[in-house]
Amino acid sequence: MKPARMNRLVILCCVGLLLTKNVLAENIHVGMSSALTGPLAEMGLSMQAGINAFFSKVNDQGGIQGNRIELLALDDSYEPVLAASNMRQLITEHDVVAVLGNVGTPTAVVTVPIAEQSQVALVGAFSGGEVLRRDPPSRYIINIRPGYRQEVATLIYGLLNAGIQADEIAFFTQQDSYGNAVYQSAALALQAKGFYRAEYLPHAYYSRNTMNVESAVATILKAKKTPKVILMAGSYAPSAKFIKLLHADKPDMWFVNVSFVGSHVLEQSLKGIDANVLVSQVVPEVDADLPIVNEYRQALAQYDKNLQPNTVSLEGYIVAKVFCQALKRIDGPVTRQSVVDALYDLEDWDIGLETQSSFASNTSAVGNKVWLSKLENGSFRSFEWRDFELPQ
Repeated sequence: MKPARMNRLVILCCVGLLLTKNVLAENIHVGMSSALTGPLAEMGLSMQAGINAFFSKVNDQGGIQGNRIELLALDDSYEPVLAASNMRQLITEHDVVAVLGNVGTPTAVVTVPIAEQSQVALVGAFSGGEVLRRDPPSRYIINIRPGYRQEVATLIYGLLNAGIQADEIAFFTQQDSYGNAVYQSAALALQAKGFYRAEYLPHAYYSRNTMNVESAVATILKAKKTPKVILMAGSYAPSAKFIKLLHADKPDMWFVNVSFVGSHVLEQSLKGIDANVLVSQVVPEVDADLPIVNEYRQALAQYDKNLQPNTVSLEGYIVAKVFCQALKRIDGPVTRQSVVDALYDLEDWDIGLETQSSFASNTSAVGNKVWLSKLENGSFRSFEWRDFELPQ
């Protein structure tokens, strides 16, 4: 071979190796807008930690098509204006292929239209709000968890079957789209059982990102008929304060929360309070003997030793696992549209709950199941309705 030709071949091979190296070194960019500071920071940070634990595991195993997957999380402090700005920044400046694990219904009100307009998948938002579950469903909104309607129906039907009368229920809700979503879900569940007067039940409010719950406590205490159960739609800090204040006067009252409250941080906020506190969950408790829970705990121990296992980071881990399973099915470039197509191709796959789940058509990765947890001796434990004790 002539020296000039050999030199040319060597140069071409080196260029090829460099190009291959560049391809393998590329990151798949995924976005997230969540509360990383402020009153709801524990929720956003836990979701972020769960997602990152699974991404770290995937990257250590060679990534996706040889490429690392990277989460870029921006702080919105649970404020819609910041969430909208973050979404636009993630999509236009950081060129993310999808957005994962956003936290909150008020923020979803503004991020959902941006995702749809930009044709970017919004996957596994930590919210049960109907804004994420329209009929017909949006192609670009992929829910992993059941909605508040299912969570609240599970709670209402369980309470009624346990002997609570409909007019013995009251409400404590955040005064925004999150609180409204839970209240409307309760009204529908009560109607399904023949009770059409939910608007006459005591209803206490507080403002988002505040601790101003004293007037809400007064509303319950001044009710003509003392409720036996408070159905709650709040974040953990104001919910804990509300429970503490009301429990001092009504020690037998039940405080029933939807999953958004975050049982692990509510637990920390209620140390020393022996109240009847129930939380619905859209993932199993972290003490459950299930493959997905054991896998999650092992990953957390390896990649985030400082974080105690909790249901919020478990949900983030599940969201990331579903997302990466879709990425692995992409034959070709990972693009925004190939990501959406792959997500809708996920069917009949056991994520580790020992059940087959379908992920297409906006259904839930956890099989639409709702679990229950009760505060017992300072910690939340799995709960069954047969253990419910009627207040005196």
